[in-house]
Order: sequence, then structure tokens, then C-alpha cells
Amino acid sequence: MSMNTAPNAERVHIGIFGKRNAGKSSLINAMTGQDLAIVSDIAGTTTDPVSKAMELLPLGPVVMIDTPGLDDIGALGVQRVRKAMQVMNKCDLAVVVVDASEGLTDAHTDLLARLKAKNIPHLIAMNKCDLLDAVPADTEHMRYVSAAAGTGIYALKEAIAHLVPTGDNGRRIIADLLQPNDFVVLVVPIDSAAPKGRLILPQQQTIRDILEAGATAIVCQDTELKATLKKLGQPPRMVVTDSQAFRRVSADTPDDVPLTSFSILFARYKGRLDSAVRGVTALRQLQDGDTVLISEGCTHHRQCDDIGTVKLPKWIEDYTEKSLHFEFTSGGAFPEDLSPYQLIVHCGGCMLNEREMKSRIAYAEDEGVPMTNYGILISYINGILPRAVKPLGLEL
Repeated sequence: MSMNTAPNAERVHIGIFGKRNAGKSSLINAMTGQDLAIVSDIAGTTTDPVSKAMELLPLGPVVMIDTPGLDDIGALGVQRVRKAMQVMNKCDLAVVVVDASEGLTDAHTDLLARLKAKNIPHLIAMNKCDLLDAVPADTEHMRYVSAAAGTGIYALKEAIAHLVPTGDNGRRIIADLLQPNDFVVLVVPIDSAAPKGRLILPQQQTIRDILEAGATAIVCQDTELKATLKKLGQPPRMVVTDSQAFRRVSADTPDDVPLTSFSILFARYKGRLDSAVRGVTALRQLQDGDTVLISEGCTHHRQCDDIGTVKLPKWIEDYTEKSLHFEFTSGGAFPEDLSPYQLIVHCGGCMLNEREMKSRIAYAEDEGVPMTNYGILISYINGILPRAVKPLGLEL
């Protein structure tokens, strides 16, 4: 991620849905004034969801997601339609593109019902209105546009901007826990798994949120924490650590200094902290042969001591003293069938937007599968979960 661009997970996600050849890709190009999406007269040119990060005025930084046609056919077509439907889980808003000369069909009606069920704000863009003999008047949720002629594009963008809430929605990573002039010590181990020459996204975002609160961020490695606390001359408002260093950092942090982790902060910021805390207790019920899903929202290069695929499985088996089976997903992949799993352990979700993270949590709850978070699980295993969640207002 560039230090000068908004993270994709913090951008408004706009899904563009419709049948083949309705002009979805052309509409994206018309809205952005750029040739971002490939267009063709051949039906089914877009075969997979394609995400494009951009600035869309007057809304600001967004991610536009071009999807395959809802009426795609054949075995591959069925898979493409399923992929298109999965995009809904991350959409803050949907634009349903309809060929105005064809009108709404059963496929559109089914899509609109799905959007309503997921409580996703949406607009209908009646494209190719330049081919109509007479263009009907726009309605609250329907705009007549022509991607080819540029008709109605400005009005569509204005409607999108009014449909998506903008500005401060009240969600903060850490700022709401701080007062101006507070000191916060951030513990960032530099080991073989740390990226070269940069901090990872949750660390960057936490520093920014601390600064916006008028507080001061002090960053050190776990090996320097004791010396850092001593040199401060006063207790910090809080210590926030990489979850992997919880054991050492907890021992080196005085009991009267609040302690939590980046992952736990993001469990609150992106998901539901109370749900993740409840989910971790499923560790006690695991039996030999049970399957645990470990899911990460990013697709980083795996290291020999990778947290998700190496360390967590070992720590879980050491704690439970059970022989378990582990499966792994990363990026946008998340199983449609959760029945094989007795526990899901998810990362903090810094690369996922809030809607997608909460969609995964809700799906796990609907399927009756406990789901927890990396940091919550690690603190639980080390016997410090009550301490780790107390700074966030959760008493255990």
C-alpha cells in the first residue's frame, strides 16, 4: 500500500451488477472518465469480478467492482454468477445495470431481492437510454443513463454520493480510548516475518489514529519495551503489541498499564469484539480429529514461521493437547460451506472492509460455527485475555 493512498479496506466499495452486455464495464468507464474496464460487444467479456481503486467525485476514494453477467451460462457461467453474488458481501452500495431497451427481468428481480435482504443500498441504472424513443423520468432508485453518449452520468454519480454515508461514522481504531497528550507505546517486533522496510497496515493505521486523537505514539520492539517504559518517566495510557509477542510484552508491562494488541483493536474496529471473545472458548471443546479453519484477509508471502499456517496451529494443538486438522484460506476466499469446521480463527481483517468482515462473522453465527480472532486466541492461550480486552471496555 502506498503511504499516500487510502487503503482499499477503508474505501467505499461499489458493486456493478447486471446481465451480460448491459454495459456494466462501459458504465464504469463513463463514470470515471477513464478506460479502466475492458469493453466489447461480445457477451461475457468480464469473466471474473475485477476491482479498481479510484477517486469518484463527489464521493472520494472508492473501489469499483465489475462483475460477470447474471445470465452467464454453462458450467463456467454458473461459477461466474456465484462469484458475482459473493461480491455482495463486501459491497457498501450496488448499481444494477439494466439494458433499458430490455427492461427489468426475473434475473434483476432476484438480484434486487438479494440486495434488500442484505440491506445493501442500491440504484438501478437503465443504460442505453439513447436507444429509446422516449426516456422516462428518473425515480428515487432508478436513473436513465447512456454510457455511450454520456447521458445522465453526472446525475448517477450524485445519486450514488447521496446514497452512501460519508464522513466520520464514529468507528475508531484507538482514538476514542485516548485523551489529548496521552502516550501510547506500540510494540512492533522485527523478525523474519516482518516486511522489509515498512510497517504493516494495522500499525500504520493505529499510529495515524493516535495522532488524530492528539496523542503521541512511541514505537519500539518487544526487546526494548522495558527500557522504553523506564525512560518515559510516566506510565503510558496504553501499550499495544503485536499479538505474537503477548507473553513477553505482558510480563514486561506493569499491571497498572492497560495492554491490548493490534489484532484485538481491529476485532472491535472491523468486526464484533464480544462475538470473537465468546468464540474463543470453543478451544476447550475441540476433540481429536476436529477441523479448525484459519482465515486471513490478505495474501502475503508465507514465511517459514508464518503466524497463520505455522505458529497458530502449533499453539492451538499445544494448548488443547489434541490432534487437529487445519485448513487455510486467504484474501477474498472464504468457504461457502462451514459445516466441516468446529472453530474459525480469523485475522484482524485489515485488508477487508467492515461489511465483508461482518458478513463473515454473521455467516459463521448463522451456521453455528464459533469464530474468534488471532489476538484474542493468543491472549486466551497465554491466560491474559481479561487484561487484553479490558482497555476496550470489556470486563471478563
